[in-house]
Amino acid sequence: MDQKSNSRSQKIVVLFIATLGSFFSSFMLSSINIAIPSISAEFSMNAVAINWISMSFILSSTILLVPFVKLADHFGYKKVFLIGNIIFTVIALATVFSTSDTMFLALRAIQGIGSAMVIVTNLVIVTYVFPQSERGKAYGIALAAVYLGISTGPFLGGLLTQFFGWRSLFIATIPFGLLLIITVIWKLKGEWTNRQAGKFDLAGSLIYMVSLLTLIYGLSLLPSLNGFLLITVAVICLIIFLWWENRVSNPVLEVKLFRKSRLFAFSNLAALFNYAATMAIAFLLSLYLQYIKGMSPSTAGLIIIASPIFQTILTPVAGRLSDRIDPRFLSSSGLGINSIGLIILLTVGQGTPLWVIITGLIIMGIGSALFVTPNTNAIVSSVEKHMYGIATATLSTMRQIGGMLAQAITMLMFALFIGKVEISPEYYPAFLSAMRMVFIISTVFCISGVFLSQARGKKITEMVK
Repeated sequence: MDQKSNSRSQKIVVLFIATLGSFFSSFMLSSINIAIPSISAEFSMNAVAINWISMSFILSSTILLVPFVKLADHFGYKKVFLIGNIIFTVIALATVFSTSDTMFLALRAIQGIGSAMVIVTNLVIVTYVFPQSERGKAYGIALAAVYLGISTGPFLGGLLTQFFGWRSLFIATIPFGLLLIITVIWKLKGEWTNRQAGKFDLAGSLIYMVSLLTLIYGLSLLPSLNGFLLITVAVICLIIFLWWENRVSNPVLEVKLFRKSRLFAFSNLAALFNYAATMAIAFLLSLYLQYIKGMSPSTAGLIIIASPIFQTILTPVAGRLSDRIDPRFLSSSGLGINSIGLIILLTVGQGTPLWVIITGLIIMGIGSALFVTPNTNAIVSSVEKHMYGIATATLSTMRQIGGMLAQAITMLMFALFIGKVEISPEYYPAFLSAMRMVFIISTVFCISGVFLSQARGKKITEMVK
């Protein structure tokens, strides 16, 4: 393992790039949600197609997360992190010149590739530089930046969209990307690799990507016969993938970790259920507030930031607590609180007062803050040092797959209740029914996550690093 001295200055630089990278990528993701009505109107996209505005980005990043961490093991985490930020920033500029929905969605997919490279390296570099005793605090700060981006994205994104158009969202992220690229080249010293990575598992990577692609595209085609056929193909590919990963000596995904470590397995499953339950909320409420309530993008964004603001404030606190308190207690409490917030949002209808929506969002912000950092700390602390990259990549994959499931379920409900038409006043009752059904499914996911979190084990066991 190549690793320079972890001096105080090195820690500051690493935490800075991790924080900035987390902020501007999450800002882009959250601000897009508030701009979806404007984008769909310009390109005349129907109710099902608008889901691909988020899905194209999430899908491309998810299928490449695990392969990219293996490549980073070989070529260096700093190098992959830098290339990812360059791709993300260049594509942000290119998206400004989109002339059709096909071009826009294709560029979003390419930007997702850059995002995947950043996601799999961001926290790994933090993990290598910070010792176990300081890691929870560092995670808390980096993850707080994620929620800061998520919290400022809807409001600032709403203002930019309202006064300068949706293209200004992509322009706004370019300076962050350039600053990050310059900082990495100029200030980040050393490189981090994993000499125990072994040969790259190309076959496993391809089967993994085909599994996710066919699964998500199949879900988007339901309830058609082609949708069911693609999902069947996805299940078969997944079974083959698990068989292959248990057979090869250097698998792209260490599925054996799920058998060997109860803490690792159930913490990751709890993360999957948490993100499947929560990652469609901002998307749905953005549409609800602008279509049903008739709000401007900036006003809708101001409402939606209620949840991420509390996440931003409380995440560093939860990070510090996770260095000393059993993560099972913190994470399970967070999921339970999220469930309460979702139950409140279940009551949302055409005449629901705004204070009810804001209350539900605040409760979910508190719950998410209590869940995310302790759960991250538990997962990384459950593996040996040479497995840091795989551990964080696996967690990131759970988050991305959770997001894909949330978006796929939303897409399915839109297809069943609304159909392939543009959302107009005559379809508002159908939209409300679809949204309520998504919230019901999300609540079930979240409550299930509480039990998974409780099943993980009583405490973090310090590994021999």
